[in-house]
Amino acid sequence: MSTGTAIEASGLGKRYGRTWALRDCSLAIPSGHVVGLVGPNGAGKTTLLSLAVGLATPTTGQVRVAGGRPAGSAAALDAVAFVAQEAALYRNLSVADTLRLGRSLNRRWDGARARDRLAELGIPLEKKIGALSGGQRSQMALTLALAKCPELLILDEPLAALDPVARHEFMSALMAAVLEDGVSVVFSSHVVNMDGSFFAPVPATGLGHRPVLLFGAEHEAPGMDPSWEQAWGSLDGWKRWLTVTGSDHGTFTDLPILYAWAGRPGPGISPRRAEEITRAYVGAFFDLHLKRTEQPLLDGPSPAEPEVTFQHP
Repeated sequence: MSTGTAIEASGLGKRYGRTWALRDCSLAIPSGHVVGLVGPNGAGKTTLLSLAVGLATPTTGQVRVAGGRPAGSAAALDAVAFVAQEAALYRNLSVADTLRLGRSLNRRWDGARARDRLAELGIPLEKKIGALSGGQRSQMALTLALAKCPELLILDEPLAALDPVARHEFMSALMAAVLEDGVSVVFSSHVVNMDGSFFAPVPATGLGHRPVLLFGAEHEAPGMDPSWEQAWGSLDGWKRWLTVTGSDHGTFTDLPILYAWAGRPGPGISPRRAEEITRAYVGAFFDLHLKRTEQPLLDGPSPAEPEVTFQHP
């Protein structure tokens, strides 16, 4: 196995009874990157991450983590931190007691950093875990994971139960940690940020020729958001920068549709039209790069999609 991989699997499979939760999975995720797993419910994302963490044992194949350590081994447990969708925290313990528990259970532990981070977040040490908000509990789980100084951080649906503000705060904190420590991150999530600034700059060396679709609102046109300009210049693979006339930050979520159902439609592009455009272009992107099927929609402006502008074509 390569020493430069965060997760490497070969012929990996997991069966529960007669049902395969994951089958014939082979992949290699390089170290030093933030990688997201995309797929529908039942695709096996959680199963793959559970196998990588060591919470489950393979039926077939093998998986190694953090530079070739067998998943679940003592060496791997030292190098890997895990944040589950439902933060595994004891509600009756205080924040301070939880930190002491983490110190006792981990051979590597940076308690000072954890306390400093909680102070920055405004989370009191004396407060009970059960009295924290959902966003605060998620931040607490991330703080514990980072305090063990991992080489690889694995997160399973960390944003699922968070509101948009808490999601932004969580991702900002996560990306700050990535920049500070250089930790590798692998996560699964159904929450895709369709619009907004980059949390971390794209390295000047590029992203290893990976394809990237920048798809945003009118205010993400050139000259409006410096983070998009920086990213565009550093991206070294297939890339497109698309903006949608009449859209805003919330256009690419379910909120406009919900507002319309509630009788409170907003200005600009209609919710249904926004949904059609989003599905068309994001679907075309995945079909092109995952299924290897040609997608003329991504080649340039389309008369059928007059709202979509190709920036820096």
